[in-house]
Formats: sequence, structure tokens, C-alpha cells
Amino acid sequence: MAEATVIGMIQDLEILHRTGSNDRAFIGIKIKELNEMLDFLREFSMEERSRLKYLTADLVELAQDVMDEKFRVMTREALIKYSFSFNPHPKLKRLHDEIKVIRMRMINFGVDEKNIGDEEGEEEEVAVGLEKDVKKLLDKAIFRKSNRLRSFCIKGMIGIGKTTLARQVYKAGASQFQRHAWVSISRGTSRKEILMKLIQQMVVGYERGPSLDEMDNRSLQQMLHLQGLSFFIVLDNIQEVTDFNYFFKFLRFKGLTGRLLITSRCELMANDIDYTHEMSALDSDKSWQLFLKTINKYTRDENKFTKDLERKGKEMLKKCWGLPMAIVNVARQKANQRRSGIEWEELFDSIDLSESLKLLEPMYHELEESVKPQFLHFSLFKENAKMRQEKLEHIWAATGLHFGGVARGFACRSILEVVKLHFEKRKYRLHPLLHMISIQKAEEEMGLEILRSNENNRPSQDSHHRVIHCGRDKFNHLMNEDNKYLISLIFHGGGGYLDDTSSSYWESFESLKIIDMEDFGVKTLSEAMGALTELLYLGLRNNYIQEIPHSLMGLEKLKVLDITLNFIAEVPNTIEQMGNLRDLHMSNVIFRKPLKVDALRKLMNLTYISIYDWTYEDPSFKSMYDLKTLGVEEVDENSDVGTLFATLAKLLSFERLFIRGFRYRNMPCLDEIGVIKRLKVLKLHGRIGRLPSADNLPKEIRYIALINTCLDEDPMPILEKLSSLSKLKLRNAYTGREMVIEEGGFRRLDALCINELWNLRMIQVDEDAMCNLTKLEINNCPHLETLPERIRSMPGLRKFKMVTTKHIAKKIRHSGLTSKVLEEEIIP
Repeated sequence: MAEATVIGMIQDLEILHRTGSNDRAFIGIKIKELNEMLDFLREFSMEERSRLKYLTADLVELAQDVMDEKFRVMTREALIKYSFSFNPHPKLKRLHDEIKVIRMRMINFGVDEKNIGDEEGEEEEVAVGLEKDVKKLLDKAIFRKSNRLRSFCIKGMIGIGKTTLARQVYKAGASQFQRHAWVSISRGTSRKEILMKLIQQMVVGYERGPSLDEMDNRSLQQMLHLQGLSFFIVLDNIQEVTDFNYFFKFLRFKGLTGRLLITSRCELMANDIDYTHEMSALDSDKSWQLFLKTINKYTRDENKFTKDLERKGKEMLKKCWGLPMAIVNVARQKANQRRSGIEWEELFDSIDLSESLKLLEPMYHELEESVKPQFLHFSLFKENAKMRQEKLEHIWAATGLHFGGVARGFACRSILEVVKLHFEKRKYRLHPLLHMISIQKAEEEMGLEILRSNENNRPSQDSHHRVIHCGRDKFNHLMNEDNKYLISLIFHGGGGYLDDTSSSYWESFESLKIIDMEDFGVKTLSEAMGALTELLYLGLRNNYIQEIPHSLMGLEKLKVLDITLNFIAEVPNTIEQMGNLRDLHMSNVIFRKPLKVDALRKLMNLTYISIYDWTYEDPSFKSMYDLKTLGVEEVDENSDVGTLFATLAKLLSFERLFIRGFRYRNMPCLDEIGVIKRLKVLKLHGRIGRLPSADNLPKEIRYIALINTCLDEDPMPILEKLSSLSKLKLRNAYTGREMVIEEGGFRRLDALCINELWNLRMIQVDEDAMCNLTKLEINNCPHLETLPERIRSMPGLRKFKMVTTKHIAKKIRHSGLTSKVLEEEIIP
């Protein structure tokens, strides 16, 4: 049956292949994959094939879709539409994704029969600190009345407690529905098995249902008669987005009204998910509570600890970084050791995380081969560091790795946590236990070595990447090291390491591409660094450097130079000779004479440079058509911004403009900014008398931030007319008491953040305004005691956050205006 299924798919695709289109190459790849799958199936014995029968059923359903006449007609009709497109037809893309998933499940069949690394298990979980999350999910998601299918996701990394939270919600809420089902999923679970489990739990008379084995997927789908019934389904540990799409679209196609709760490491389709609950790590107190409950469970005793022992235990648990799985594993180990007679004082002296790291490894092994190297490069960053998206991308690019969308992809898989979103740029954090895995794998696979000042280190001559941790102890570096294979050199800790290095130290790094000294505390740089001719990335952010060496002009291949936050460093004009420089980041630097920026012909991003240090020789600016971002500072009422805007208007790629005022002086009128037609991002930081009118602002602008602008007039009547504006941030931007958003204003605004409007007392929002707003944040507006009534009827508002006084917080909660917002946070 399995072979016939695959052969039928191949034959049907061969018909499409002969039709002729730009999809032919794509279809040819699918035919090749299916032939490989056919060969793969033939390697199994008959007994082994019978074990694969459920996955084969998924393949049968896919074959039915391929051979469906509707699919065939749609594909043929689309040949003309897609004949000039580089993208395959959407249905062929779906076919590609689903064949890939089924093929990998067959290859990995039996390898991980249980949910490796996740919280699924037969025994009762120990739950701590989930009460608020359970109540929120029940009140605002599961029990909320609706006449349609509503789907929700609990998302997070392995071991963070997704299953535990879902089970608490299920236990508390399932009885309120006429039908309910819980289905646990592993990597090898087929869709047929999931359908069978749903039928056995939700269809009367099929609690056991041996006959279900012989039915195909489409027949099983027809058996799920839930029309007119309330139901609650939990699909625990969905690992493939394609699986979620399959069940969501199937249930929605049937026109059912119920609740679908998913737990997953993956980010699911935003349009199909009503709310995603992001799991977070436990704090110190909750970590200790979980540890204590687990200890008591396994020792079958109520253990009591002195304050000193509790303090020592909490210190030990810091190395778990709030990950429940790790805390439970450690507690289980300690309970077993305690039963063997070891005293608690001795047990709290050390911690073994090897079991937890092993359970976390699938998050690395399941990555595509194309992005595993990017994961390994996390080892170059500090533990628990906030990593800027642009820095990640620069590091990856300098080592020849692609970076487009990779960081966001890691965040979608719960490998990275988004800790700050600034316009289109983000800051990420990697969980320290995943960071440990990145170090382990990098040492094995990319030649990483880590040297520490408090250890007896001797650098390896074969290492490719070196991280040097410097503490208070003097680092014993060797001047005659052979570093010919070294690609990256990263410094963490204290800058004293470089105080007594001779010029010969830098002469041995003949292949070095990356140097990063961010936050290192370095004071001076050697002129000998100009000999590092292969260098592509030089990170010197946040140090005490007062002068950039003239010799850096010799770094002809350098693409990224970051000297931001160096306390008025002097920069030589020889920087103009760095012809390959693409990113130049500075702030409060000194130039002896204005920098000829058009000499930097490949420059794409320049932030920040004094408006008085900005000059050029070529009035046409043709040599800088790649410039996308410019940050200018020291702008005051005497600055000629009109000439600046006219110059930027000539640049075809220019999109982002950041303007900083000079101390407490007013910036000049910006009425001429409208000539920059393609401007998408505008950030104004500093006092300004008034905003340009809506007619004088670029029509394509999407993001605006007004920081410390201290406007006397309400900026909303101007900003609400910008038809493309999707994100708006106001921080100390307006000194008035009232803010008015008129009917129909901000048609496309998605996110609004209002901070530190110290005099604001009222926000008026008229009907039909901000109709697409999904996120609203109001912080530190101490006189704003009421919210606009319009908030109650905003159809898409999903996230509301407010930081205010205790009195106002109580008043806002009592008003009930935000009670239906799924993600509500009012502090305190």
C-alpha cells in the first residue's frame, strides 16, 4: 500500500512536470524526493512497514490531495500566473513542506518515541507559580464566549513548563465543555494517530475503536461529528507548523465553534492564533519553591531548611536560570543523594546540569544544517547577554554566514527570547543553558577555545575562534603565539589585559576577521592593529578610548566599525580611506575636519555623526546610493537641515533618519523633510518647537519616535493623518494636558507607546480611530487616571501594558476597560 501510494504521487507529478512551467524544476525536486522515499520504504521488512502504517496513512492522504482533480486544475490555471515567478505555486510549496515532514518522521521513526526534553509524562507534574497564568488563560481565552473556533498557543523552549501550564488549564476547564480531548505528540506521531486519539476521546462509542486502524485519514476526519457541540482540544507539543495548519484548517473548514489550545516551541501563524502565551523563566523564590516541592515529593518527607541552607540552595539554583526542567532534574538528583545519607550542606556545594543539557540538545540537533553555524556563534557572546540584532548579523556576515531572517527564525523556535523591540531592530537573549550547549558544540565543531585569567591557559595553535575572559587577575598572554588560523578574537571582562601588550602581539593574527571588545573597558589601542588587513568587523563599543589610531586606515577590508559610547573619542579623517566600510557607528566623536562621507562609497549605515562634521565633494551623491540609515546629532536652530534633506532625497535606498538635538537647544523647523520620499523610519530626539504638517511629512513613513521633543501642541492631529504609519513611540514628547485622536485617525497604526508625558490628564479617542491597533503601552504618566472608552471596542487590541501609581492602577482595573484584552499587564 505504501509503495503504491508513493508511485501514484510520482506518476501524477510527472504529468505536471511535462506540462511545462517555471515550476518544473521544483516539481522535479519533489519527484526525486519521492523516489528516494520509495527506495527508503523498500529497505524496510514487512514487519517494519507495518509499524510505519500510521505515517503511511498520512502519505496516502497527501497522495489523495495531489491526485485530487481540483488540485490539478488549480495548478494548471496557475501556470500562466506563476510562469514569470521565481516562487513555486503555493500548493506545491505546501506539498514540499508536508513531504519533508513525513519523510523525516519515517527516517527518525522510533528514535524518540517519547517527548524528549519536554514536560510530557505520566506522573503528576509539580507546578509552581502558574496560578495567574491559568486564570488568565481560562478567563480571557478558554471561557470567553465566541461563536467561532478560537485557537491559543503556549510557546516556549524545551523544559520551560508548557505542558504543565496546559495541563493545569485543561484540568480546570475541560469539564465546562461537552467534548474534550488531550493529545500528546512526539516527533514520530502521525496525523492519523492524532485523529484516532481525538475520536476515541470525543466520539461516543469509539473509546477503544480497533476498527479505526483500517480507516484512512479522510474517513477519520468525517467521524469527528462535533457540529453544535462545545469542545476543548489540547494538542500538546506540536513540533511542525504544518501540523497546526492541518488541524486548524480542518476544524475551521467544518465550521466548528470550540477551543484549540496548542503547546509548541514554534511560533504559529499569527492570523490563525488568537493569543500566544510566552512562557518565562522562574524567579529565585519560585525556583526554590519548585525545588523544595520536588525534593519533598521524591524523599517523601517535608524537608525543613535553615535560612543559611536556603540561601545556599538558592545560590546553587541560580545556575538553572529559572528553567523548571533543570530545577526538577537537580532536585531529583539531590533527593536520591540525600537518601544515600549525604548531608544537605554538602549537596548544595555543587550542581550537575548534564542531564538537563542532554534534554535541551534537540533544540540544536533539529535545526537545519544551514543555520547550525549561526547557533554556534552564540558562544562568542557573554552568558545571558542582550544581543543586538545588527551585531549578530554583522558577526555572522563576517564569517561568511547568511543572516537574513535568521535571528527572527531562532526567536520563532524559542531559541532566542526577544527582550527589546526598537523599530525594526531587536535585542535578543539566549537562555544560559542553551548558551552552554552553543559553547560545547562550538568547541567540538568550529574550533572554539575559551581562555580565563584565573586559570592556567595556554592558547591552542589550531583554534579558529578565541574568547578571552579577563577578571581582576592579570592575564598571562603569550607574545609569540601562533595565531595564523584564528578568525575571531573576543574580549570579555576587564580591559587591563591589553595594557602591556607590545606591537608584536597583533602581528601574529594574519587571518583575523573579527575583533570584539564591547564593554571591555579598554583605554588605548595599538597602532599595530592597522596590520590586521583581513579584519572585517571591529567592535569597540562602550569603552574608554579617547583616540582611534591613524593606522586603522590600513584595514581596507573592514566592513563594520563600531566606536559608539567612547566618551568623546577623536577619530582621524583617514577613516575616509576605508573603502569597504558598510556600517559605521559612532556617538559624540571629534573630527579635526568634516568627514567626506561620499568617500565611503559602500557605506550603508552611519550613526551618529555631527551635522557639522558631515560633508561631501560630489553634489550628485551618486557614489553613496547604498546609504540606508543616517543618524545626525548636535542639531540646533542654526543647523542647515534643508540642505541635508535635499541631499538625502537623492539617495535611492535611503529609508531611516535619526536626528538628535544639541543639549537643551531647539532643533530647527523640519518642514522640508517631505522631499525624502522613501523615508520609512524617523526618530527625533531633542526639543523642537513644532512638527511639520502632515502634508510636509513623507507619505511612506511607517515608524516615528519622538523623544524629549517637549512639544507644546498635541502632535496627534498631525500624526494621525499619516496613512502608512504603523508604529508610534512618544517619550517626553508633549507637555500638554490633553491628547485627541479624531474619528478615523491612525488607520494603520499597529503599536502605540506613550512614555513620560508628565502633564497628560486625558486621552480622547473618537469612534473608528486606531481600528487596527494591537498593542498599547502607557508608562509613567502620573496624572492620567482614566483611559479612553474607545479601548473597550477596539477589535484587534491584544496587548495592553501600563506602568503607573498604585492609586491609578487600581482605578484602571476597576474600570474594566481592558478586561477583554488577552495580554493585560498593569503595574503595580
